[in-house]
Amino acid sequence: MTATPASAAPGFPAGPSAPPAEAASSAASPAGSPAGDRTGGRTPALYLSHGAPPLADDAVWPGQLAAWSARLPRPRAILMISAHWEEAPLTLGATETRPLVYDFWGFPERYSTVRYEAPGAPWLAAAVRKLLRRAGTPVQDMPDRGLDHGAYVPLVEMYPDADVPVLQISMPTLDPQRLMEIGRRLAPLRDEGVLIVGSGFFTHNLAALRQGGIPAWSAEFDDWGQRALAAADIDALLDFEHTSPAGRLAHPRTEHFAPLFVTLGAAEDELDAGRSVIDGFWMGLAKRSVQYG
Repeated sequence: MTATPASAAPGFPAGPSAPPAEAASSAASPAGSPAGDRTGGRTPALYLSHGAPPLADDAVWPGQLAAWSARLPRPRAILMISAHWEEAPLTLGATETRPLVYDFWGFPERYSTVRYEAPGAPWLAAAVRKLLRRAGTPVQDMPDRGLDHGAYVPLVEMYPDADVPVLQISMPTLDPQRLMEIGRRLAPLRDEGVLIVGSGFFTHNLAALRQGGIPAWSAEFDDWGQRALAAADIDALLDFEHTSPAGRLAHPRTEHFAPLFVTLGAAEDELDAGRSVIDGFWMGLAKRSVQYG
């Protein structure tokens, strides 16, 4: 197993090396998979900006996330790919009730007492293993690894009753092409009521916290990204470090943009129908979040 460390700043998340506090194919649902309250049809695929634990205290952002989830069909389960878990080979997190991973430092203690006791999804874990191993992608399990803040911070706002089963998987690479291929392999889960969520931050350079206001590089990258997504310019997005303005400033390390590519792979046949659901800035960073389907 390998894990790639990321830098951290006071009050912001540590990298994926922080220690934890803790297929369905389109054919048929596995035995024991919950029916849920869906009305039928294909479940959307999302990429969202997850901010940081203080998101919960923002005057606007929690309401935006809650309103978004209220418009979504109720999923049978959520498959979460967070910027804060890099592990190779691709790893499945806990499938039973588990402690959260408080993978940050420098915040008031109350942010480390948040609870989110969503059910696990062993049937979904089995489906993910089947889909990926069939495609030659190795998969391993880490049964004690709970949800990190990239997963639970937005879920607390979107599904506050914690009554939707959640499975988190790791990113085994930051390579956009390989992540998009993983998304392609996972796409059949959407026909089984699984909400696929890539969770990152549309711009992520913590220098913005010290500069104040909205840095030019953050605004420029967000504008470029909005236009590239609207045009379904996948080639430009895949090569964003070179095709975007200020790409290396907006993402000195690319782990917070990387989950987008899993989402794009899972929605490859409907990329021209994607839409931004949340935009704007938070502490100078772009919080753009998009939906397909």
